[in-house]
Amino acid sequence: MFAKQFTARALIVGALIAGTTLISFAPAPMHAQATAARGAQASTPRQQQLHTAVDEAYAKFKSDTKGKNADYIPFLAKVDSNLFGISVVTTDGQVYSVGDLNYAFSIQSISKVYSLALAMNELGAAEVFKKIGSEPTGRPFNSPSAVVDMPTHTGNPLVNAGAIATVSLIPARSAAEKWTKILDFYSDAAGEKLTLIDEVYKSEAATNQGNRALAALLLKYERIYADGLESVDVYTKQCSVGVNTKQLGMMAATLANNGKNPATGKQVIKPENIPHILATMTSAGLYDGSGGWAWSVGLPAKSGVGGGIIAIIPGQGAITVFSPRLDEAGNSVKAQEVISYVATKMNLNLYDSTPDLMK
Repeated sequence: MFAKQFTARALIVGALIAGTTLISFAPAPMHAQATAARGAQASTPRQQQLHTAVDEAYAKFKSDTKGKNADYIPFLAKVDSNLFGISVVTTDGQVYSVGDLNYAFSIQSISKVYSLALAMNELGAAEVFKKIGSEPTGRPFNSPSAVVDMPTHTGNPLVNAGAIATVSLIPARSAAEKWTKILDFYSDAAGEKLTLIDEVYKSEAATNQGNRALAALLLKYERIYADGLESVDVYTKQCSVGVNTKQLGMMAATLANNGKNPATGKQVIKPENIPHILATMTSAGLYDGSGGWAWSVGLPAKSGVGGGIIAIIPGQGAITVFSPRLDEAGNSVKAQEVISYVATKMNLNLYDSTPDLMK
């Protein structure tokens, strides 16, 4: 019965964003200006409803100044707090964006999702689950006590200890080869070449003593599978990869599209691993704000302290938002507000079986 309801809902949500034309918005002094980047097809009612919801969210939350930049990483503290961009990418490769679209920000903890996907591609879901786990820790994302309290596994791959252990699992003959493999995988998910933001990497590497301590704890409990300091360094680099909202949106849409990049058609992530990845995002994607997010929004999501959040509508598309000001849990305030607003307007909560998009 549940499967039938979910399938029907997926078809309804599909009607929402199917056939969307590729449209980009660039910021203007007083308002966003729409330009058609491909085709001149007429908007469908559902497409226009989605565009309107995104535009409304951008206008509604643009002036919100709640939260503050991450300041434990010196570079992030200096990022312009007013930067704000939204991209919606569908599984057929259509893009609708508004705001600051070209600014490259550091992917930070959203990278954990894709290194998890790479490890699962190479080792299989069962092996990764056995060695990393997928349980919410109930602690902050960088908690040492969570490692001590769960010495038989690292909790989940979306907290720092679990992410470092995940990096250590990825097969490679050297740290340099592993880093290249990770960066190439991220680029495949984005559909274009991504690069390291060297200033971010240097800033993080100079202040990552906490992550080095986590690696030492993992070594004590035999939960790390390569050199600890090398694993921390590769992890620091993956967090320092630069993305703009559209690139990150395509990475997110690759998850929504059963692991296949909507623009290039390349199967980046093995389809059988997608349900496990989305389940982990649901339980731990917004750190210790994950439960409230699932309760109120109902979409698998992942945040990063660089200010990005991705939210996945499985089989349909993804919403990506960038804004640097964070709440106390480390999640972008504006990004949460925007995704919640659009999800509510479009009735996208996956746990709501009511098939009325206009309720």
